[in-house]
Amino acid sequence: QVQLVESGGGLVQAGGSLRLSCVASGRTFSNYVMGWFRQAPGKERDFVGAISRSGGRTNYADSVKGRFTISRDNAKNTVYLQMNSLKPEDTAVYYCAAGLLSMWYWGQGTQVIVST
Repeated sequence: QVQLVESGGGLVQAGGSLRLSCVASGRTFSNYVMGWFRQAPGKERDFVGAISRSGGRTNYADSVKGRFTISRDNAKNTVYLQMNSLKPEDTAVYYCAAGLLSMWYWGQGTQVIVST
C-alpha cells in the first residue's frame, strides 16, 4: 500500500500563494492517479483536482479552476498543489490521495488557513 505525506500548509493572507507537496512511498508512484481533496470545518471532504499517471492531464473543481495547479514529478514520487489568489473560503485541511482501481489511499492532511 502506498504511503503519503503532505507538507507545505500554513497561514497565508487572502490573495497570497502556497504550494503543497505530497511525497509517496511504498509502491510505484507512477501507477497512481493523484488527487487533492480538502475538508473545511463542519463540511464534507471535497474534490479539488487530480492529475493523470503521466501528468499529461489534469482536472479541477470549478471553485479552484484558474487559481490552483496540480503537477507531479514521478522521479521524485511527489505531487504538488500550487495555490494562487487564495481566498478565506479555501481554508481547509488539504489531503493528498493516490488512486488505483477505484480506491483512494489518503495522506494525513495539512492545514491551510487563509486570513482576510
